[in-house]
Amino acid sequence: MPNLLDDDEIERQLPNEWERDGDEIVRVYPFDDYLDGVTFATRVGEVADEEFHHPEIIIRYDEVEVRLTSHEAGGITDTDVRLAALFDDER
Repeated sequence: MPNLLDDDEIERQLPNEWERDGDEIVRVYPFDDYLDGVTFATRVGEVADEEFHHPEIIIRYDEVEVRLTSHEAGGITDTDVRLAALFDDER
């Protein structure tokens, strides 16, 4: 099971432009074009599936919101932070 992070660890490890929202970390990626956002969401989904750790992805007209948490651990883990960085690499 992934390691549950304490508040200080989350603050230190959280990638730029990601925010904490309770037991989740969240980032909104802006896009000029709807289909660019859909393409990005697909790439995020592929990475998540490879890692077997699936975020909530919300596609809006000009942005994609990604939310990560580790339900089995009861909060934010090192896996969430690592995947956040991988998703950023897809941008």
